[in-house]
Amino acid sequence: MAARLLPVLLAVLLAGLAVLAGAGSAGAHAALTGSDPQQDSVVEQAPKEVSLTFSEQIAVDEDAIRVLDPAGNRVDTEETPRSLGSGGAQYAVKLRAGLPDGTFTVAYQVVSADSHPVAGAFTFSIGAPSETSAAVPDQASGGGAVGALYGIARYLSYAGFTLLVGGAAFVLACWPRGAAVRPMQRLVAFSWVGLTAATLAMLLLRGPYAGSGKLGDVFDLEVLGGVLETKTGAALVSRLLLLAAAALFVAVLFGAYARREDPKERRDLTFGLAIGGTVVAAGLAATWALSEHASTGLQAGVAMPVDVLHLLAVAAWLGGLTALLVALYRGPAVERAAVQRFSRVAFGSVVVLALTGLYQSWRQVGSWSALTGTSYGQLLLVKIGLVALLVAVAGLSRRWTGRLGEAPGDAGSPGPEGEGASAPDSAEPVTDSAPDAGDGERTAVVAAAEASDGAEVEGRPAAVQGAEAETGTPVAESAATARVPVQADPAREAQLRRQREAASAATRKKRRDGDSERSGLRRSVLLEAGIAVVVLAVTTVLTTTEPGRTEEEAAAGASASAAQQQGPVSLTVPFDTGGKDGKGTVLLDVDPGRSGDNALHVYVQDPAKEPLDVPEVKVALTLKAQELGPLTAPLERISEGHWSTTGVQIPLAGSWTVAVTVRTSDIDQVTVSKNARIG
Repeated sequence: MAARLLPVLLAVLLAGLAVLAGAGSAGAHAALTGSDPQQDSVVEQAPKEVSLTFSEQIAVDEDAIRVLDPAGNRVDTEETPRSLGSGGAQYAVKLRAGLPDGTFTVAYQVVSADSHPVAGAFTFSIGAPSETSAAVPDQASGGGAVGALYGIARYLSYAGFTLLVGGAAFVLACWPRGAAVRPMQRLVAFSWVGLTAATLAMLLLRGPYAGSGKLGDVFDLEVLGGVLETKTGAALVSRLLLLAAAALFVAVLFGAYARREDPKERRDLTFGLAIGGTVVAAGLAATWALSEHASTGLQAGVAMPVDVLHLLAVAAWLGGLTALLVALYRGPAVERAAVQRFSRVAFGSVVVLALTGLYQSWRQVGSWSALTGTSYGQLLLVKIGLVALLVAVAGLSRRWTGRLGEAPGDAGSPGPEGEGASAPDSAEPVTDSAPDAGDGERTAVVAAAEASDGAEVEGRPAAVQGAEAETGTPVAESAATARVPVQADPAREAQLRRQREAASAATRKKRRDGDSERSGLRRSVLLEAGIAVVVLAVTTVLTTTEPGRTEEEAAAGASASAAQQQGPVSLTVPFDTGGKDGKGTVLLDVDPGRSGDNALHVYVQDPAKEPLDVPEVKVALTLKAQELGPLTAPLERISEGHWSTTGVQIPLAGSWTVAVTVRTSDIDQVTVSKNARIG
């Protein structure tokens, strides 16, 4: 059964990595909520600066905000954006003087407080919109090959932490005898290596991931130096330092602790390892809590220690579960008491996970609409469903544990290779294969070695009689009279010892696999581990997805900004018909300035801003992008210099060209136009 299910578990793991790789560019956690000038707006005069407002604190460098003219040239001063306060969520860049009319592009690339890169672009126009050739890089920050590799390293770091902490805790708290079991040693040691390698990879990839997106920048020392100055870089370096302490813990656990036989000394060492291991594990968990979701947003001071508890509970449960799986399939028979101890640890971990997860869900989602209507909320529902399934399977495992009897050899100690449980059964065969045919001399030596106790039968050493019985040839009396058997072959003795150990291990494995309760427990634990792999993948994707609360707040901010833009549209258009009293200004208001039914007011003023009565005023609107118009608006004279109409239908939102025709005499007339964002 294990041979059939283990490939399935591997396939699920690879599928989780594939899901993670595809989610490399998912994380826009600080959303743009406002700007000045506003997106798609048309301003009369060139602004002195461009400011951007985000939903949470961000980190910027000198190229974080770039402003490009219609030809694609930078028109900002190329200085590091300055903070405008607002808790580090609002930054501005100065623009050069003398900017021409046309459409300008604002491109930004920043890092949110929870370590995720954010990139985007929008346009605004000075005077009137124009064609633009400004190119924004297609490679989004945090995406591409660098994003995929960084996402895989992030997943492996979570997995390494879970197995390292959970595996060590399983040995120390549930199965002390496992410290001398070779597969358990490999599990914890390889987890440490994996976590260390993944952390180094994240440190090297962090610069390109949050910046250029180019793999070639991985080994750029200048880029790496910039990473070390960030909160994320400091967290990764701290993690590496803590892993050095973790290496010492692992060495003591599988070295001095595994060899300790005196009960008092073992208890003292257990206490020391428990204290030290807890401190190191909490420190490792804190490197995530201090640099990701928990470090920003609502109640950060409470969220960070809660996140540490959450990560430790995950490691104790899922990491311990994996350790139990390894023990059941690769180690000696695990005592019932050890399985029951882990069952209690797992139950406590699930309780902690439920409480901390409930708080985190409220903090990151905040509302039912965000739970069902955002990507984060939907992923959270998937995770909740998987955890519920995992708990159900864990309940099945607890039932198997309750039916579990003591395994043969439970009271023994591990064998020389850490694979055995007790001394081999005297009835077990020494080897699975017969001695080499035709090799009488070597067979005699083997028989003599096995009868090396020097016992004599009928006056001759038992070793010699055994050799003669095997070969049918008398052994020289000189050898028989010696109290030492035929000269032993060390290589052959070592081979025999390995054969005995292999035969003993095979017998114990057969006896262990024949236990129906233990077989049932192994299958249920394997299923738990498979579900845990998927849970870990979904959890990792959640860390790269914008929290539902933030997404809704950003959407609300965007709606408010749009509502501001949908207010009355006011235009000021100067005109000159060339005749007497032909100069003046047209003031035009479109209310409410959105698609649908609108009212139009036109005011004509002379250069002194006094009402100017003219014979005729006409207005026409054209949406060139959709080839709509011109839509004429019949105006009615209300008073001197004031014309108005209602029921003007604006079918679509967009950048409309408003053309105003003013006639000041029978022959003097001019048409002036201006672009305006309506809707």
